[in-house]
Amino acid sequence: MRPSQAETFPRLLPGLLLGGGLVGLVAAFVLAVEKIALLKNPEYVPSCSINPVLSCGSIMSTPQAELFGFPNPLIGIAGFAVVTTVGVVAVAGIPLPRWFWIGLQAGVTAGVVFVHWLIYQSLYVIGALCPYCMVVWAVTIPLFTYVTLRGRRLAPYHGIILTVWFLAILALVLVRFWSYWSTLV
Repeated sequence: MRPSQAETFPRLLPGLLLGGGLVGLVAAFVLAVEKIALLKNPEYVPSCSINPVLSCGSIMSTPQAELFGFPNPLIGIAGFAVVTTVGVVAVAGIPLPRWFWIGLQAGVTAGVVFVHWLIYQSLYVIGALCPYCMVVWAVTIPLFTYVTLRGRRLAPYHGIILTVWFLAILALVLVRFWSYWSTLV
């Protein structure tokens, strides 16, 4: 008998936490390495500076890249390390108390709010996109969604929720940089 989507969803959560945490951790680590290289040599061109729109270097040199007085990727390294660890513990089948899930919910909620602030800053204040940052966006949103929907009635609609959410962000990116994208066609 095939399990329903609602039953499958909680079983997939540990793997999603582990995989999403690892992808986010790698992206945050690479961003930190690129930021350190830029701090050492202001002439350094980060590997993610591809064109005028996809340009990490222009983002890394803004105040938004150090919102709390230190490079934002350090927040990502800490946060994604926690998510990865929770994923490992959950994959191992170790039950986690309710208070722990509440703490994780608080963390992923703070993460998704921060990511959306960064999306706004990238699109409308800085005017550039960072590919590694977009990986962090793409991981944080599902992590928030799946932790939030864990055991809730909307869980069967997780695919629709994520699709609409990502399409909205894609539309914002396309509209904001349409003058550039249209020159590529």
